[in-house]
Amino acid sequence: MTTRNVWRLAKRPVGDIADGDLVYGQETVAPLRDGEFSLRVVYLSLDPTNRIWMSDQEQYMPPVEVGAAMRGGFCGRVAESRKAGVNPGDLFAGLGEWADLIVTDGTGMSRLPEIPGIPLAASFGTLGLVGPTAYFGLLDIGKPQRGEVLVVGAAAGGVGQIVGQIGKIKGCTVIGIAGGKAKCDYVVNELGFDACIDYKSQDVGAELDRLAPGGVDINFEQVGGKIMVAGLGRMELFGRMPLCGE
Repeated sequence: MTTRNVWRLAKRPVGDIADGDLVYGQETVAPLRDGEFSLRVVYLSLDPTNRIWMSDQEQYMPPVEVGAAMRGGFCGRVAESRKAGVNPGDLFAGLGEWADLIVTDGTGMSRLPEIPGIPLAASFGTLGLVGPTAYFGLLDIGKPQRGEVLVVGAAAGGVGQIVGQIGKIKGCTVIGIAGGKAKCDYVVNELGFDACIDYKSQDVGAELDRLAPGGVDINFEQVGGKIMVAGLGRMELFGRMPLCGE
């Protein structure tokens, strides 16, 4: 008998997620049917959108039903297979469940290549979802040019980190926006941004005026609200504003 450990949505959160909104337990897994395979989860991605999926508000995909396993991005190795062409040890990534074992027919999942010299965590993260989002969002939409000013909202997040580093490679002055001194220190000292505005303790608009007196050429927008307005109001003529996760 095969079992798995899984998190299920017990009730919809009100405000912040609290004890009791999710429940953790062990359950029996039914035998595989033809065309199915099981994946032993290696990494699970915890993202802001997880909180959105817990609510019943109108959103870009159906919310997680109360009682259902919590949804999340993951990568895992095939443990057992009854699907042609899928073998134990094969690596897949996709949208699955908060569980240590997932049974699937492969819908919504793709093979994750193992690249020599590249850690699996990097293949799943940087080369998985956030990396291409940052790469194409900045290069195809932002079209950075040497000497331009690039502002990155949510600069300490997965996408924002990569956007800023690509911007530096392209010769931009990169200004991040993040919440808290620790995040801002990380953005500047570890990621190499030119500056970072702490929206929790600083006036974003005033800091943008100080750091970019000539205006903003590219505003990689991931936040919305007052932070978006502050950047939008300081855009240069023919500036570009990629919208990510809005």
